[in-house]
Amino acid sequence: LYAPGLRTADDVAAAVGAVAPKPLNVLMWTRGLTVAELADLGVRRISVGGALARAAWAGFLSAAREIAAEGRFDRLGEAATGAELKALLRP
Repeated sequence: LYAPGLRTADDVAAAVGAVAPKPLNVLMWTRGLTVAELADLGVRRISVGGALARAAWAGFLSAAREIAAEGRFDRLGEAATGAELKALLRP
């Protein structure tokens, strides 16, 4: 079962119990429960949907706003290095 929108441990536990023994897949898209907490509650799969892309866009927008508003480039120093990206993309 795919269960987007669950936010609390109580909600997750209720959903896990309701579909047992079938596995529950929870969509995490914002702050909330940790991977360990979800596993302890019986969640078998965690999805993030487009949240990683939105997080990347948030970093982009933050850096662009800093450049436009302050003329500074400090946030660019938080970027992944070329070596890190290359290592991730290596087959």
